[in-house]
Amino acid sequence: MSSSGGAGLVRVLGRWDVLAVAFGAMIGFGWIVLTGGFLEDAGTLGAALAFVIGGIIVSLVGLTYAELVSAMPEAGGEHNYVLRGLGSWPAFLTSWTLVLGYVAVCAFEAVALPHSLKYLVPQLDTGYLWTIADYDVYAVWAAVGIGGGLAMAILNYVGVRPAAIFQSIAVVFLIAVGATLLVGSFTGGDPGNMQPLFATGFSGILVVLIAVPFLFVGFDIIPQSAGEIRLPYKMIGILLIISVALAAAWYILIILTVGSSLPADQLAGADLAAADGMSALWNSQTMGNILVLGGIAGILTSWNGFLIGGSRLIYAMAESGMLPRWFAKVHPRFHTPSNAIIFITALTVIAPLFGRQTLIWLVGAGGFAIVVAYIMVAITFLVLRRREPGMERPFRVGPARTVGVLAVVLAIGLLVLFLPGMPGGLSVPEWIVLAIWGVLGLVLLTRVPRITHGPDAEERIRAATNRQHHASTIKS
Repeated sequence: MSSSGGAGLVRVLGRWDVLAVAFGAMIGFGWIVLTGGFLEDAGTLGAALAFVIGGIIVSLVGLTYAELVSAMPEAGGEHNYVLRGLGSWPAFLTSWTLVLGYVAVCAFEAVALPHSLKYLVPQLDTGYLWTIADYDVYAVWAAVGIGGGLAMAILNYVGVRPAAIFQSIAVVFLIAVGATLLVGSFTGGDPGNMQPLFATGFSGILVVLIAVPFLFVGFDIIPQSAGEIRLPYKMIGILLIISVALAAAWYILIILTVGSSLPADQLAGADLAAADGMSALWNSQTMGNILVLGGIAGILTSWNGFLIGGSRLIYAMAESGMLPRWFAKVHPRFHTPSNAIIFITALTVIAPLFGRQTLIWLVGAGGFAIVVAYIMVAITFLVLRRREPGMERPFRVGPARTVGVLAVVLAIGLLVLFLPGMPGGLSVPEWIVLAIWGVLGLVLLTRVPRITHGPDAEERIRAATNRQHHASTIKS
């Protein structure tokens, strides 16, 4: 196995690094702030069932990813798979939608950080700036989010290894908080608080299910960073599946433990339901504060993971000529895609200035975009099984056709939940975000050469973009 992932990226990540990055990316902040709403909409067992269903869907999609990442373990993940299986334009569509999803998560975390810290430090609401979508923005509150963005950028800029070490420490703390919550549920929980088990029937389960793409996204950080993983290729696929299973277990654990802490109506009215639940289970506000610190750890692990994944995806797109070459720069000392990190950070640090509601719209649009990418990867999985049956696949899924078809159908089912008229359908502002991103993507697509599928698709698109660049240089 080569030591380099190409163009300066270096393979340094081991088993625990990979698992910590993926699990930490999936366990962000949503579990601490959204749990009360989940319990109100679906009931305790209804919400848990939604995560069981969501976990099954994501696991099926994850199996297709696992086979593909073991066969093509290079930076860029989905970008490489779809380029080889379907060609350059479908690859651009998949990659471009994913960029929106990754940037949306990073931007969300920049808002979630001051929002969670306000639970501990109410004085963050100081220095009123303006109101956007009925949400007041304060200077100190925004400064915390901006400062967090700059800190995460520096951590990632100086190397993937420091970022992985940070991720490991934060994940260990997060697991310790989860264990404390579980113990509190056994010692101080009341099964009577879990009523109603099913609040609003199937429609409530659908409302929770619509959050699955956003809450589970993160396992695909493994394919994005595959060019920096120092493991047997089969093991990369296995770790991806394990990370999905661990995330599903985490979300189900949170629903059941918090559901036992307080009546559903009290949790629904809480600003941070899981924190109030922890305080009730242990009869201690200090324990609630500790859980908030766990939520902050989740914010940082998710933020770190998506900054790793998003920067590698943008780097891979630029390497293929789908984005300007500026984004493909690798730092000569730190071996990181430095310009891609700077770009994502620039978008992230302005996010707190727009308030919470605007970021919720961005997250909804990002969730839709992520599901589109899931569908494209599952289709690519089926196509490559048919077109290239002899391709080396260290992690081999079986039965491939059944898994692939189920992944496509169920992912399309998730996508339908975003449509108007569905319980969790996107709002008009969220569709506007998607429209703006789509128009920008179409403009960029005009400069992407039309390359057909095949094992050498990457080489052919690089040659085509080099010819384009040479021609434009002569004209100028």
